[in-house]
Amino acid sequence: MARPRKFDEGQAVDAAMRAFWAGGYEATSTQDLCDATGLGRSSIYNTFKSKHDLFGRALRHYIEAVSGRQIELLGGEAPVREKFRALLGQVVDDECGDRRGCLAVNAGIELASQDPEVAGLLKRDYERRVEAMREAIEAGKRAGDVAPGRDALALAHFIHAMTGGLRVAARGGADRAALEAVVATALDAL
Repeated sequence: MARPRKFDEGQAVDAAMRAFWAGGYEATSTQDLCDATGLGRSSIYNTFKSKHDLFGRALRHYIEAVSGRQIELLGGEAPVREKFRALLGQVVDDECGDRRGCLAVNAGIELASQDPEVAGLLKRDYERRVEAMREAIEAGKRAGDVAPGRDALALAHFIHAMTGGLRVAARGGADRAALEAVVATALDAL
């Protein structure tokens, strides 16, 4: 008879997420995951089957938290420019803090071209966020905050690309002033 688990699986996924976020998929060893979660190898493999399975769960956990926060912000009552200023401002603040980047962007760069499961997960997240952005822009058009002739879907793709671009630029050394200049330019596009 199998022994019952004596750990919180959600906490283990969160701890693994932080380990993968700090080191990337390839560079994060099983021992790193054991150290991060406080679990032994057998508990990790019995619960999560493989490092790849645990990474998938950690990435989904990250995406739900970050995308959920962004989608909630975009659905609020503020004018559309304020919504996007806040969203892009969060990205700048994140990147000027610990500079770990975005786990989803990092995973896209490291794994998406060779891992169809990760690529599919990132594609679904991309579509979900772009749709939330498109809806916010359409609401802005109805409110008169965005010119009626602007293509809401094209603007949503542009703003989404700006979030990833800000993160990559920060990893490459761009400072807060440079990132804020990019945000100001992106907001002018609305």
